[in-house]
Amino acid sequence: MLFKYQQWDERFAKKNSKAPFDILWDTFQELLTIASGDVSQAIKWLTELDEEYDITDQFEEYSVDNFIDELQERGYLTEDEEQNELSMTHKAERSLRKRSLEEIFDSLKKGTAGTHQTDHTGQGLERQPETRQWQQGDDITNIDSTGTMMNMLKHSSIDKMQLREDDIRIHNTDHYTSVATVLLIDLSHSMVLYGEDRITPAKKVAMALSELILNDYAKDSLDIVAFGNEAWEISIEELPYLKVGPYHTNTQQALQRARHILHQRKYANKQIFMITDGKPSCIIEDGEIYKNSFGLDRKIVNKVLDEGVKCRRDDIDITTFMIARDQYLQDFVRELTKANKGRAYFASLDNLGEYIFEDYIRNRKKRVK
Repeated sequence: MLFKYQQWDERFAKKNSKAPFDILWDTFQELLTIASGDVSQAIKWLTELDEEYDITDQFEEYSVDNFIDELQERGYLTEDEEQNELSMTHKAERSLRKRSLEEIFDSLKKGTAGTHQTDHTGQGLERQPETRQWQQGDDITNIDSTGTMMNMLKHSSIDKMQLREDDIRIHNTDHYTSVATVLLIDLSHSMVLYGEDRITPAKKVAMALSELILNDYAKDSLDIVAFGNEAWEISIEELPYLKVGPYHTNTQQALQRARHILHQRKYANKQIFMITDGKPSCIIEDGEIYKNSFGLDRKIVNKVLDEGVKCRRDDIDITTFMIARDQYLQDFVRELTKANKGRAYFASLDNLGEYIFEDYIRNRKKRVK
C-alpha cells in the first residue's frame, strides 16, 4: 500500500470538512434573502451559479436536485401541491435570522456584545469592584468574601470567630434595564435604484436584531414598521419576504406609527431605529397623499421634524442610520437629529449591522429612576 503526503493546508481542511449540503445551504440562504423568500428564483440563481462555477463538481454524486430534495427532507422547504410551488417553512425563516445574526456578530469588534448597561447600580449581572454593607434582600452570591473576612477578624480572637451582620460586604452590580425598540425600514423605490441593493442589508439587520432579542433579551421588545407611501407594522416572520415597492417615502407617518407603538410599551428605555436612504417625499393630508420627489419640500420636512420633537417630549430617542451620501440628505438627517436630540450614523451597507448592534447593545443613555 502506497501513501502520498503533502503539506497540510488549514484552509483546504476547513473547506472540505463541510458536507455538500452545508456548503450549498449557506449560499442558498443568501440567495433566498436577496430573492425576498422566492424559492423558485433562488433555485434558478443557484442552478445558474452551479453551471457557471461548477460548484457541485467537487462533490461525488450530489447535484442541485439532490440538495433541493434534502431541503424538503430536513423541513426547510415545503411544496404546495395545488400550485406546484416550493416555499420556505418556519424552520427556514428561523435559519435565515440566525445566519444574519452570526454574520453581523462575526464583523463586530471583540468585546462589544453585552447587555443594556446604565450608570446606576443595583441588582444586575456584572460585579463592580466597589463594595457596600450588606442589606436585607441582597443576593448572597455577590458577597465580598475577602472584605467580609477582614471585618470579622477585627473583633474576633483565635479562640472565637464572630461574624456580625455589619461585617458583611457585598459587591455593587451594574443595573440592567429593558429596552423597547421600533425598527423602521424604508421600502421606497430608491432602496434599489442606481444598481445598488440596499434592502437586503436592511432585511439582514432586522432579522439578526429580532433573533438576538428573542434569544438573549427576552425582556426587551422589538416591533418592526415598514414604510413607503404609508407605514405599516410587520411581523418577524414577514422579514425575509420584504420587497421594495414603487413607493415614495413617508417618514412622518413611520415615526408617528413607531411613537404610538412605544406608548403601549411600559419600558424604562424607548427608542426608534430608522434605516433609510432617501429624503421624506410624501405625507398623508386629509386622507390624500401629498408628494414631492424633487428636492426637500419644507412642508414635508417640517411635518417630520414635528414628529421628531413629539418623540423627544415622550422621551423616545430616534437613531437614524443613513445609507445615502448626498450632502443635502445628510443635512436633513442632522436637522432631524437636532430636533429629537437623538443620534445619526452615516453608514455604508457593509457596516450597517455593526452600527446598529453596537448602538443597541451599548445603549446607556437612559437613566433608571
